Order: sequence, then C-alpha cells, then structure tokens
Amino acid sequence: MAEIQEPAIGAIAYKETYKEITENKFVAVAQQPVTTFSADVDRASYANVRRMIGYGQLPPADAVRIEEMVNYFDYDYPAPEEGATSPLRVSSELAPAPWNPKNLLLRIGLQAKHIDLAKAPSSNIVFLIDVSGSMYSSNKLPLLKSSFKLLLTQLKPTDRVAIVTYASGTRVALSSTPVKDKEKIINVLDGLEAEGSTSGSRGIQLAYKEAERNFIKGGNNRIILATDGDFNVGINNPKDLEKFIEEKRESGIYMSVLGFGMGNYRDDMAETIADKGNGNYAYIDDITEAKKVLVNEFAGTLFAVAKDVKLQLEFNPKYVKEYKLIGYENRMLANEDFTEDKKDAGEIGAGHTVTALYELVPADGKTSQSFRYQTQVLNEKGNGNELGFLKIRYKDPKVKDAKSVEITEPLVFHKKELKDTSVDFRFAASVAEFGILLRNNSNKAQASYGQVVELANGAIGRDEEGYRKEFVRLVKSAELLAK
Repeated sequence: MAEIQEPAIGAIAYKETYKEITENKFVAVAQQPVTTFSADVDRASYANVRRMIGYGQLPPADAVRIEEMVNYFDYDYPAPEEGATSPLRVSSELAPAPWNPKNLLLRIGLQAKHIDLAKAPSSNIVFLIDVSGSMYSSNKLPLLKSSFKLLLTQLKPTDRVAIVTYASGTRVALSSTPVKDKEKIINVLDGLEAEGSTSGSRGIQLAYKEAERNFIKGGNNRIILATDGDFNVGINNPKDLEKFIEEKRESGIYMSVLGFGMGNYRDDMAETIADKGNGNYAYIDDITEAKKVLVNEFAGTLFAVAKDVKLQLEFNPKYVKEYKLIGYENRMLANEDFTEDKKDAGEIGAGHTVTALYELVPADGKTSQSFRYQTQVLNEKGNGNELGFLKIRYKDPKVKDAKSVEITEPLVFHKKELKDTSVDFRFAASVAEFGILLRNNSNKAQASYGQVVELANGAIGRDEEGYRKEFVRLVKSAELLAK
C-alpha cells in the first residue's frame, strides 16, 4: 500500500493511501500465449488525478490506474444488435503505438447494451453516508449532499431510498421511502452534520440489513457508499473488509462507492469495497463530476447488464512475439480463473464501454507452437490471418447463482496507419500515453506530453460535454508541473 504525504494544512499533515501497483511486463508469446483479466469500468483514478493536478501537484504513481483513465471517457463502439443474446459486443483496432512506432497497439472495445429506463426494474437503494468528523470540509459532506440530490432527479417516483449514516455510531436516518416523497429525503440529507470518529464496519453492516429488509426480487438492489474511505474504527484492514463484503455480495445487493475529499483520502479502501461488492467506483471532485456519474451515466452507474466479466486472449505467434496489457494490474487473473465461476470479476453497467489496450512486439518470422495456433489447426481451420482469439465470460446479474456464458471473437490481423484509425482509437491511445508518463512506466519509449496533446487534439470528435477538451488542458497543466 502506497502513501502520499500532502502539504501541511495548519498544524496537521494529511496522508492519502493507494494500493501498490506493479507494472505489467512484456510476456513472450512462445512461453505464455494466453492472458486473462477482469473487466473494469471504474473511473475513479482519472477524476482523482485531475484533482491533484488541479491543486498543483503530479499524482503518485500508484494513484494512476491507466485502465480507469482510459475508461473514464465514452467511446462510440458498435452496440449489440437488436435481439442479440449477449449484452456485450466486441470491436478491435490495430495500429503502431504512438510512443513506440516499432510496436503495435491493439485496442479491444466492449460496448454494453443500452436499456430503456422507462422499463428498468424498480430500485431499492440505500445511501450509506459517512458523517464522521473527517467529512466536514466543503469538498466532502456538502458536495456529497448535492450529489445525492442530483441522483434523486433521475430515480422513478416508485423507486425507494433509505439513508444510513455512520460516525462514532450508526443509525438509519431515513427508513426506505418512495422517491415521490423527495422532499422528505432531501430534508434528511440537509440535516446531516459531520462529527465523531469513523465506524465504517458497523455502517456497512447496518446498510446491508436495511437493503435486505426492503429487497426487491428482480429489482435493482444497491448500496451507494459515500466516504473519504478513512475507516478508523472497526474494520480498517482491506483484507478483513474483502472477506466481509465477499460474504454479503451473494445476496444480490451491489455495493458501489463514491469517493470524496482529499488529504486523508483512502483510495485503497474505497476501491476494495467496490471491487468486492460487485459495484462500481467513482471519485467525485466537484459537482460537474457528480453530474457525469449520477446523471449522464445514470443507467451505467445503477443498472448492471453483466457481472463477473472476464476476458481471455490468446495471441498468434505468427504476428506477435511479445505482448503487454496496459493497466489492469489490479485486475489480472490466473488463466485457470477464466472458467472458475466462483472467481469474482468486474461488473459492466448498461451503456458502458470497456477499453483494453495491448502493446505488441511484432513477430520476427520465427513462429512457435501454441494452443489454438498449432500448425495443424491453422491448416484445418484457416486461422492464419488471426492476430488472436478473444474469449469473454459473464453472468446474468438478474439470476441468482447464474452460470457464466462464454462468447468468442477471432481478432483478424488488420494493421492500419495511426492516421487512418478512428478518433476513439487515437484518443484512447493519448490517454494511455498520458498515464504511462505519469507513472513513468518502463515502456514509455518516445512518449511526451507534447505528443499526447497533439494526438488528443486530433481526436476530439463529438465532445458534447467537453471532457476530451478538458483532458487536453489537464495534460498541458501536468507538463508544466513536470518541468
């Protein structure tokens, strides 16, 4: 676990904690042609990095999760066709890596199906709110209240909301109430005050009890924890917390996390809770980010269409000598975990896109034998033009004890010039390159802030909310801080 020391404010020095990230290395296809990882639609890292740069400091390497930075942005990937049996659709693109043109960059994109919110299942939501003394500042509890009020505008009148709070003690501040009584819910939110220590464990336990008490069969049952992650009473060890949340997630109640604040922020704790609770994790640094997560991406934040989503890719040694997954270090799985249904993996919400990027060292003409791509298989099935073979497994989130469904997708070797790729490919590549620079990764090669800006500027595309233009400004600020 990594810690960063914030500048002293008054007489108090603040600390933030992040899980340590060990950078993925290049892997030889001849020795290990198969790679397996869990899907990730969390976006917290990007907003958190933006907050730090906005305050005039570059983030510590362990705060930079490149996959979350890339997945912060939406991409125009082809959606599942009407009547498709799978809620996910795969697309891919291949071109030279901008920071190392000798290598290739493979983009794998998943697009989750959209849902008609008018026909969405009823929601039973518990707002689990940290009201401890550490939540006093304006970018914590006050921002939290405003964020939840935005969420209320998106819920149906028949949906139900309860409020559980925790500090030195825990309480049900509001029992489950229909959203049509919005003023009653808002009055309780407005009356919350920050004081006391942080008994996070008891708060989580009480929230599950409240969610179970009002459980809607076939509905959307979810706890949304809003916190700075600083649990200083009760469970404060991520391993203990993992075990508790893992025991509870089988109930059909998801646990999502909204992180707030700075100084004593516990990113490692917030990430653990969301990952193990089959939920998603976002960091709210201002009201605009709250609108993005809780209004613009409402369906994806609240309604899962696939859970325990795992990806497994086998590379063809005819085309690939070595490969490296960019990011996803905390999501890597053993290859045998792919078919193990008890192994937890990521949740994908309605309308979400998931992007994974691999940097590839092209083959040098010396092929070797491997699973799918043995000589006899190539001859029999004509798979010689395949770059790789992708398998995806997922479960239906609406079915208790669901078995995984597997879909497969051959990835054809079709290399484009970088200038001929889609704006989404180029923009995702620019975000990845920015993450590589912030982390000072070993494969940064010719990466530069100037190149990131140039690449991103040429790939703004349709940017109705201005997120991509904001990214360019962020990169320019980081470049100034790096000098």
